[in-house]
Amino acid sequence: MFIIGERINGMFKDVAKAIKEKDKAVIQALALKQVSCKANALDVNVGPASANPKEAMEWLIKAIQEVTDITLAIDTTKQDVMETGLSLCKAKPIINSANANEEKMKNLFSLAKKYNASIIGLTMDKAGIPKDSEGRMELAMKLVAACVEYGIDTSELYLDAVILPVNVAQPHAKEVLKTIRDSKMLADPAPKTVLGLSNVSQGSSMQYKNLINRTFLTMAIANGLDAAIMDATDKELMDSLITAELLMEKQLYCDSYLEAYRKK
Repeated sequence: MFIIGERINGMFKDVAKAIKEKDKAVIQALALKQVSCKANALDVNVGPASANPKEAMEWLIKAIQEVTDITLAIDTTKQDVMETGLSLCKAKPIINSANANEEKMKNLFSLAKKYNASIIGLTMDKAGIPKDSEGRMELAMKLVAACVEYGIDTSELYLDAVILPVNVAQPHAKEVLKTIRDSKMLADPAPKTVLGLSNVSQGSSMQYKNLINRTFLTMAIANGLDAAIMDATDKELMDSLITAELLMEKQLYCDSYLEAYRKK
């Protein structure tokens, strides 16, 4: 499982405060903690914390790269902020994210080609998020076609079937799982699949949020999920991930398999 740590996001109060105060120590501590918890990449999102998101993105990336050269997923809806972020990355970056709108694909797949970046593609367009897996797959095919058009290997595409909060869109969960399964048939090499995991529990009762996240992650892994944007510092969530991969024969069993995974 490719884990993209979600915590460096201006939507979190501690990150927003650090961006406003230019407190590198907070950002660097969050980066190193996620890396130590086995995140393979870090999502970097300025959020609403700055009136100058381009400047804030540059500051965030430089602060992170002072302490780690891990892969960064540049997470922004602004084209100029995205290109600024990509241009600063030391490791091969990830674009988070495109969708199936023609203009969006043109802009972001062009950047992916220019900066040799992987790209997350959301199965949604101007009409919104389809209710079923068939609608999601139609949009996934458009994203795969964009890879071919721009000369990007389809294995560099992470398809996100866009999970919605279970408290308001319960039927979508099983449609997302079906989309994950079916996405593997779209191209050779197959595109990868990714989820913004915490979206599934957004708005749910606090006592159930973690349980919903853990359960849906294990179900998604069983259906072939390759990557997740998630809280790598949540030990119970990580334990569920490791155990699900063990049961899917992606990890070798030993009596101390959790410790062995974390020592890799």
